[in-house]
Amino acid sequence: MSKIEAFILGIIQGITEFLPISSTGHLYLGRHLFGLDEAGLFLDTMLHIGTLLAVLVVYKNELLEIIKNPFGKLSMLLVIGTIPAVFVGLLFNDLFESISKTGVTIGWEFIITGIILWFSDSIKNGAKKMKDISYSDALFIGSFQAIAIFPAISRSGLTIAAGLIRKLDRETAAYFSFLLSIPTIAGGIVLQFGEIYAGHIEAISFGSMLIATLASAIFGYIAVVWMINFLKRKSLKIFAVYVWILGLTILFMQMAGIF
Repeated sequence: MSKIEAFILGIIQGITEFLPISSTGHLYLGRHLFGLDEAGLFLDTMLHIGTLLAVLVVYKNELLEIIKNPFGKLSMLLVIGTIPAVFVGLLFNDLFESISKTGVTIGWEFIITGIILWFSDSIKNGAKKMKDISYSDALFIGSFQAIAIFPAISRSGLTIAAGLIRKLDRETAAYFSFLLSIPTIAGGIVLQFGEIYAGHIEAISFGSMLIATLASAIFGYIAVVWMINFLKRKSLKIFAVYVWILGLTILFMQMAGIF
C-alpha cells in the first residue's frame, strides 16, 4: 500500500464513518479499487483508531462528565445503547465477517440504508434534546446500531434515523449517534487487536499506517462537526439518493461480472 493510497483510504474512513453512507462499505470499495483486498484487519484497526480519536476530541466535555460521574444518566444511556451491538456482535461475528470479506451483499445493503434514511427523514420533526433522551430511547437507537454490523448498512445513518423516529430533534439525533459511536468503535478496536495478537495481521509500512490513521482522524473530526451542523438545516434524503445510486451501480456491476 502506497502512502497516497493510505491517505485516500484514511479520508474515506474519516468522512464516511460519520456521514450516513457506511464507512465499511466504502472502505471495502476503496480497497477493492486499489487491489488491496488482503489489507484488511490491521488497516481497518488503525483507521478506526483515527476516527475514535476524532470523536473523542469532539466529545471531550461529555467524556469528562462521564469520568466524574460514571454512574450518571449519560453513562447509563451509552451502556444501554451499546448492549444490542455487543450482543449481536458476539453471537454473529463470524457470519458477518465472512459476509464482509466477500462483499456480495453490499449493493443491497446500500439500498436498504437509503430506504431507512428516506423514511426517517419524512417523519415530522421531533423536539427532544439530550436531557430528554430516555433509557428506552437509547435501547431503541442501540438496536438500530446493532443492525449496522452488516458491512454497507450505515451505523451513523441507522442511529440518526432511529433518533428521528424516537422524536429527537435533528441536531440531537446526530449528536447522540456520534456519542454512541465511542464505545462501539472502541469495542471493535479491542476485538480487532485480539485477532491481531492471534497472528491475523497484514504487513503495512509504518509510514503508510501513520498517514492513514492521521487522515482518518482529521477528516473524521471535520465530518462529525459538519454533519451535526448539516442536519440543523438540511435533509437526509440527499444521502439516501447517493447510496441508492451507489447500490444499484454495484448490483449492475456484479451482474455484469465486472465487480
